[in-house]
Amino acid sequence: MTPQQPFRSFASDNNAGIHPAILEALTRANTAHALAYGQDALTKSVQARLKEEFGNHAESYFAFNGTGANVLALQAMTRSFHAILCAETAHINVDECGAPEKFTGCKLIPIPTPDGKLTPELIQPHLHGFGVEHHSQVNVLALTQSSEYGTVYSLAELRAITELARQHGLYVFMDGARLANAAAHLGCSLRAMTTDVGIDAVSFGGTKNGTMLGEAVIFCNAETVRELSNHAAFIRKQSMQLASKMRYVAAQFDALLTNELWRNNALHANNMAQTLASALGEIPNVAITQDVQANAVFAILPNPVIKRLLEQFFFYVWKENVAPDASEVRLMASFDTTDEEIRDFAYHIHEAMHGGKNTARQALKVERI
Repeated sequence: MTPQQPFRSFASDNNAGIHPAILEALTRANTAHALAYGQDALTKSVQARLKEEFGNHAESYFAFNGTGANVLALQAMTRSFHAILCAETAHINVDECGAPEKFTGCKLIPIPTPDGKLTPELIQPHLHGFGVEHHSQVNVLALTQSSEYGTVYSLAELRAITELARQHGLYVFMDGARLANAAAHLGCSLRAMTTDVGIDAVSFGGTKNGTMLGEAVIFCNAETVRELSNHAAFIRKQSMQLASKMRYVAAQFDALLTNELWRNNALHANNMAQTLASALGEIPNVAITQDVQANAVFAILPNPVIKRLLEQFFFYVWKENVAPDASEVRLMASFDTTDEEIRDFAYHIHEAMHGGKNTARQALKVERI
């Protein structure tokens, strides 16, 4: 796809633009001078608003991006002889170029899962060797909410994991790059899914939900917040995640938190994923492989169809050749995805499969999408 072609993307919510309300917030913040490095009034105000969301005891730190936020939180929880358990598909394991291992010095132990979610049963076999100097000491359970497969931990599932962690003296970190999508799916508050179920630290993602850049790390467990946040400011600076003009990061979260824009954006993306899954479900020889709970749809398509679609749309092939001449693709919806884009995408799948526009129109009942 060349830059001159229309860029129609189901590849990632990272590819979406900036929500208009967030652009307006950036403009409002762009007046006069303000103290740097988070000492400005706006940043302090937004940190107070984050306390309203996650608990009065919570401490928050803004970072530039998701990897930086994850590494900041994990560094606060570990020393170099520790180990971090995570799902095999976790972003910290697959898509961060070894940054968590480089900056924490810790060993990541990836656990295979069928749906991107850890369970006590999957975690338990890795909880051994405590106190044995020859073994890396497991110290953190890292969860992704929503997961890399677009699946969402229920509140009961999260409680079960944090209870297991407490039994073994472990911290629980939640990679919340799509935290808003998970909360929108569960219909709960941000606090209910983090603080109230015993999560020690969470990254609250903005970039995938309408901001230009920026994530927030929140230490939210009243029992561990002091020990974990004690050196967080120094870790953030040393990790090159301290923004000098912090007010522009804070302004975006100010907009996200106003009238629950974070939830509205996420709900729209989730609903569009449901619409897309419904459209694909009407097409013969297309198989949805994961429960569609957040804003991701995973589907198996014939390879020739994938090849034709990629000429006009951008998306990722997740796993190649998972079936005879067919591969699994990942399709992501965003806060700005439209019904028209989904209808057009489904129509092109029909056209590629049935070989002709008239046949495709007859096969696809677009009025039902």
